[in-house]
Amino acid sequence: MHPLLYQSGTKLAQQIQQRKITSREVVSVHIEYARTVNPGLNAIVADRYEQALREADLADEQVRDLPADELPPLHGVPCTIKECFRLTGMPNTSGLKSRIGTTVDSDAATVGRLRRAGAIPLGVTNVSELCMWMESSNPVYGRTNNPYDRNRIVGGSSGGEGSIIGSGASPFGLGSDVGGSIRMPAFFNGVFGHKPSGGAVPCTGQFPSGSGDMLRFLTTGPLARRAEDLMPLLKLLAGPDAGDPSCVPMQWGSPGEVSLKGMRVISIETNGFRRPSSDLLAAQRKAAALLEAAGARVEVRTMPLLKRSLEIWAWGLSLSDPNIDSSFATMLGGGAPVGVGAQFARWLVGRSDHTLPALGLAFAESVPALARKGDPQAAEWAGQLRAELDELLGEANVILYPSYTRPAPRHREPFLTPLDWTYTAILNVMQLPVTQVPMGLNAAGLPLGVQVAGPWGADHVPIAVAQFLEKATGGWVPPHTAVRR
Repeated sequence: MHPLLYQSGTKLAQQIQQRKITSREVVSVHIEYARTVNPGLNAIVADRYEQALREADLADEQVRDLPADELPPLHGVPCTIKECFRLTGMPNTSGLKSRIGTTVDSDAATVGRLRRAGAIPLGVTNVSELCMWMESSNPVYGRTNNPYDRNRIVGGSSGGEGSIIGSGASPFGLGSDVGGSIRMPAFFNGVFGHKPSGGAVPCTGQFPSGSGDMLRFLTTGPLARRAEDLMPLLKLLAGPDAGDPSCVPMQWGSPGEVSLKGMRVISIETNGFRRPSSDLLAAQRKAAALLEAAGARVEVRTMPLLKRSLEIWAWGLSLSDPNIDSSFATMLGGGAPVGVGAQFARWLVGRSDHTLPALGLAFAESVPALARKGDPQAAEWAGQLRAELDELLGEANVILYPSYTRPAPRHREPFLTPLDWTYTAILNVMQLPVTQVPMGLNAAGLPLGVQVAGPWGADHVPIAVAQFLEKATGGWVPPHTAVRR
């Protein structure tokens, strides 16, 4: 790997602005590496390499013509974008076969903010069908593979982002998360990801989107190979937008101002339903020990209400605008509810236009016991759990929580344990900011990690913990350097 492939987007931008390197050089290096690794990963599903090189040349002209302090913060730095976001001239199918041929002529709100900050998109990355499963595989683009082991999943739905960033071919990218779709891909692929506080970043310009109160649970945020990029990216992405009424202004502190001394660190090791693997628990305990050695006060706790994570999450997603038919079955059917039974019969003989997880979800939302629509008990559980979490977190404490039940499973294995994603999903409904932190590799050479959750509106706190843990453990381990023990 070229030395530039190890650096953060922040450092790359600084070097471009200081004329130590050119944008053309940085973009070219990332494109060439992407061309090397992507055929085996299938992470970037539509590229704009030639346009990116032209934009890099323009960025270099601006460096020559303008003083450094007049250049935008990400000037000339490459990135990638999840395919569900609008990116001018690029496809926007979200893996739905009926949307093949759909291209867009404008940028999503967050994509536009990244581009105005100087970032140069290299292309769009793969997703699960309609962004609702942990395998990034769909009838439009096929399946994406893990850079540490191509027989393993990359997570979903921002799996293409996790894979290409984890490979080293992109310094950062844009993802979205309603049940773990930033954090699981970041975890499985060994990089950093941040799910912002509910309402911090607009969802405008992505397909599918949400409506009503559930917009507070659908969040847009960054994935990055280095933790120092998370806060600058979050500040660029955040802020109200006319297309997302759930979005509110945020006033964050700086991660550098956060002190670990005296910080209360609550380590919760299980949701009481599915216990994580021993290597994942060891990684979380290592994170807790490092924080304790730095002066934090560590407590190991259990929270019985976490056993109700599925019911609470399902209730939260039912809080969409009742005047808008935003059911998954309707989106899957392109405007009319898909015939689940008929499509499942076609799937059995390999002729369905849809994946099995998508058909399963379309069926599940029609079952009242699973959908939890208007369920007062689930609403009560949600309120109680949020109150407990808020009390523990205070203004500047954090919670350590498993990212999943085990490191990246083999392809299709999640079908056998289909509820393990509730470890991430519950934190969406709680609206808390959560940073996914890599914690090295296990004996099989697969990434380990931990979720770090902070108080609502204090995203800089878990990001500060992520930066500390990166310094203590090394953070992202490039796949080609991974040594299986």
